[in-house]
Amino acid sequence: MGQDITNLTALEHGLKYHISLGKAQNSGLFLDMRNGREWVKQHSENKRVLNLFSYTCAFSVAALAGNASKVVNIDMSKSSLTKGRENHRLNHQDLNKVIFEGVDIFKSYGRLKKHGPYQLLISDPPSFQKGSVDIERDYKKIIRRLPDLMSDNGDVLLCLNSPDLNIEFLLAEVARECPDCEFQYQFNAPAVFKEAHEGKGLKCLYFIYKPQV
Repeated sequence: MGQDITNLTALEHGLKYHISLGKAQNSGLFLDMRNGREWVKQHSENKRVLNLFSYTCAFSVAALAGNASKVVNIDMSKSSLTKGRENHRLNHQDLNKVIFEGVDIFKSYGRLKKHGPYQLLISDPPSFQKGSVDIERDYKKIIRRLPDLMSDNGDVLLCLNSPDLNIEFLLAEVARECPDCEFQYQFNAPAVFKEAHEGKGLKCLYFIYKPQV
């Protein structure tokens, strides 16, 4: 009988990520977000990047690989941020360009703002976490703060994982809470993640923040 394999390293677009099997529901890398990470890598050069709900900092690894000037990882889970630090080290990235903040996003906008303004913001929240996040209720709280966080003409990537909320929900939240964010396009999950029911899977929408004079 062979040994149980619990820790692996995934290779994606030339970058490495730690994978943990059998310990928790999530392995440390959301595979359906592969196209999103590649997009971030291609759009990060010389940008200050804010990674909200950063989990194990995969987006930030991609951003630094794309020559971001600074990445700021925000997550309540300090253990996830520790794994994120390990992912940066795994790719031999300069940790002087990385900030880790183990805080509640909804109670720490001052901490977020002090590292900005940002030229790229990524928000990939959980749909629901008891006592902390209900994204149907809370996404608007993030969106209405965008003017305080973003540089003019900054890139905003908003992700939505809930099968019960569609693209129209997110577009309506942005239109109401931050109309200066102009929708550009949606990009899809990798083809292998074919949806059994259209609109129930991952949604990633790209906006540009263009405040009116």
